[in-house]
Amino acid sequence: MFRPRRTQLFLFITPYLLGALLLVALPAGISFFIAFTRYDGLSAPTFVGWKNFQTLQLEPLFKVALINAIIFITQSIPLRVLGALGLALLLNNPKRGTSLYRAAVVLPTVIPDVAYALTWTWILNPLYGPLNASLRTLGLFAPPWLSDSAWSLPGLVLASLFPIGEGFILLLAGLRHIPREVQDAARVDGANRWQMFTFITLPLLAPWLLLLTIRDVVLSFQNTFTPATVMTGGGPYYSTFFTTQLIYETAFDLMDFGLASVMTLIVFLVTIALATLVYFLFEGGTFDEE
Repeated sequence: MFRPRRTQLFLFITPYLLGALLLVALPAGISFFIAFTRYDGLSAPTFVGWKNFQTLQLEPLFKVALINAIIFITQSIPLRVLGALGLALLLNNPKRGTSLYRAAVVLPTVIPDVAYALTWTWILNPLYGPLNASLRTLGLFAPPWLSDSAWSLPGLVLASLFPIGEGFILLLAGLRHIPREVQDAARVDGANRWQMFTFITLPLLAPWLLLLTIRDVVLSFQNTFTPATVMTGGGPYYSTFFTTQLIYETAFDLMDFGLASVMTLIVFLVTIALATLVYFLFEGGTFDEE
């Protein structure tokens, strides 16, 4: 018996919807409830109202961690998106060796986070790391990357610029969806490469860039945990101490799941605010078919 296409699509996405409900929506709802309770994971939760929010206002480390996370996001995401866009434009047309270069771009993305962080701990070592050794050979300044509070956060930003394989693949797909007829018509009208990129490629690619940027905003709050924990431990002097580390320590070291849930809720609201800001920034540059 033939099933309508809509029913088939619904059946295809049902496992994903069930997984999202059980693994995302349900834990998020429980976390929201726990935010208004005192809960140590052993005894029953006790409702305390807004007390956890008041306690959070007196926690200076949360402000430091949230500011560090926002600085990391505002520095790393534009560079990551531009890097993915540049590589997608460069490797869009099939040539000899293009497949090898594409694989090289995707490779850092599939490396386990801990192994990747350990590799960059060695690369950024201020004494015997290969990056500083190369800079000294060229007669350039070799920063004390992970041992100085002024350079530790830029070091993590630098390490975050290479796992851009998913964004690279997404933008490659976006470039393939740009109609060839539009590009050919622009060439016939005498448009040069810069004009085609500015007035055709970039506007048509704006929805894909918006999707990639919002995705990176959402994931960056989470992805800071492993590199910061492995590479710097949150130091020196809390310069790389992020909200993910503070939430983890509050929940599993101090066993204060109520306060940790409040922190998670605040991070969620900040994420929504940043994603909304990105949406309105991109809205003026999206393509209008009219």
